[in-house]
Amino acid sequence: MEIFTIKNIGKLFFWLSFILGSICLFGYVFTKDIQFAIAGYFLLIYGVIINLIVIFVLLIYGFSQKEYFEDCKKSILMILINLPIAILYAWIGLSII
Repeated sequence: MEIFTIKNIGKLFFWLSFILGSICLFGYVFTKDIQFAIAGYFLLIYGVIINLIVIFVLLIYGFSQKEYFEDCKKSILMILINLPIAILYAWIGLSII
């Protein structure tokens, strides 16, 4: 796998999780449609599972291909940036329901 691809994996999962979480949160805030809150809840559950699987795969790949370990680590850190954002969004969402 190329370095460019490894970094794109981190960016893809970061932005996908961030944008979908923002749509769910602000969709509920502006419309008060409970479907956005339900979607946000499921996104939180399944997003954590999917992101953990991606992190685990990147860790395995980084340990097996030593020359790509630093790039895998950067990609993992980019995905982990979403963790405090997800906690904040969940706290806001639960506070306004």
